[in-house]
Amino acid sequence: MQQYEGPAIAGAKHPPVTLQSLPLPEGSVSPIAQPPICLRGSLESGCIHGRLSQNITHYREGAAQLELGNGFFRPDSRPSRDLSVLLAAWQLQQRGERPCRWLDLMAGCGIRSLRWGLEALSTAGASAGPVTLTVNDADEGRDDLLRRNLAALEGTTLAVQLQQQPAEVLLRRAYLEKQHFDLIDLDAFGCPNALLQAALQALAFGGVLLLASTDGRSPTGHDRPAAVRRFGASARAHPASWELALRLQLAALAREAWMLGRGLEPLVCFSDGRTFRLAVRLTQRAAPHEERQLGLVARCEVCGDQAQQSLLKLQGWPACGCGLGQGRWAVSGPLWLGPLQSPLVIGQLLALTDRMEATLAPAGRRLLQRLQHDPGLPVSCWSTAELARRLQLPGPPGLTELVDALRASGHQACASGVMAGQVRTDAPLDSLLQSCRNLGGKDR
Repeated sequence: MQQYEGPAIAGAKHPPVTLQSLPLPEGSVSPIAQPPICLRGSLESGCIHGRLSQNITHYREGAAQLELGNGFFRPDSRPSRDLSVLLAAWQLQQRGERPCRWLDLMAGCGIRSLRWGLEALSTAGASAGPVTLTVNDADEGRDDLLRRNLAALEGTTLAVQLQQQPAEVLLRRAYLEKQHFDLIDLDAFGCPNALLQAALQALAFGGVLLLASTDGRSPTGHDRPAAVRRFGASARAHPASWELALRLQLAALAREAWMLGRGLEPLVCFSDGRTFRLAVRLTQRAAPHEERQLGLVARCEVCGDQAQQSLLKLQGWPACGCGLGQGRWAVSGPLWLGPLQSPLVIGQLLALTDRMEATLAPAGRRLLQRLQHDPGLPVSCWSTAELARRLQLPGPPGLTELVDALRASGHQACASGVMAGQVRTDAPLDSLLQSCRNLGGKDR
């Protein structure tokens, strides 16, 4: 296997190494010979194999087979890993013969790195330029595990470098030594905002940042003081709370990018309610009027009406459905008011799966297809269950029928790809309620 010994690696605690395949522990058997035991709650092609020894568990996903070790690992997070592999392959396709540098910043057991090398790189073939992969985990106890797992990449054209540095140290050193990455995966525990500036500074122009946050309380309005501390924003409870959390995270990213004189383009944003995941592309400069995408979202705590306005055009809030002076607006923001997805890029990712059959599990495919049909605009999202309760209907109207009815009335409308059972529309509240009433029968 090739080695990479550029300036950004010079300060690594361990010198560059060539990964070698290691034998299985004494007395063990090949994991392939064991009948797989499907892990409850895992996705279709993820499975846990029988233990090789008391503390070693093997896992298979996509083209990768590896040991999980004793660290935290969620098999049902596979859609995010599938997405990272597709984005790596897509990036190689976009860059052609130009060199490419990837960073798995918090590698854990190394599953993302392994899948990038086995799936994304193999799809690009001989047409791809040289690819360097930096695999980092600050936990020194994972060194042997990563070496064993990444040994499967030996013999590929991928230049792999193992590191054991704190994430911020690696990012700052790379920036100071002008070693920029084209793809960074930052899979953080808790809120990742302390690392945003360093990550964007280490990202090349046109590079993609894959960001994960497990901070589910502060951006969804359940810990408002923490939202002020971490996001510099107000976060209020909202039926579309997952989406507002994504928009708060995008706003934090956008502000950091703008301070660097750069711009930001969301590619894919989604959540399962526990983890909030974003893939964004860093542009060399902000798009025209990109700053207009930062604003406030308000929801009446009485009637449920919604409104938004850009920070560049702030004015008094209009009357809600309660009537002038009767409602109570709960305001969230500043947050991102622009699109959440790039349908064009998602379409290109889905097209790649024709050559990457093992990469995208059915759950991940369904997710991308939903997101492709919901770019994230208009901003207002409404829970059909809440609308039905307000009208005292026996149940929520059919989502497809409601979207069709709103479009027939001249409004923009689509099903939310971020949260199930929600409709995205620019229809005013009274028109929306009337459409629900027509579909669900008269008020009881």
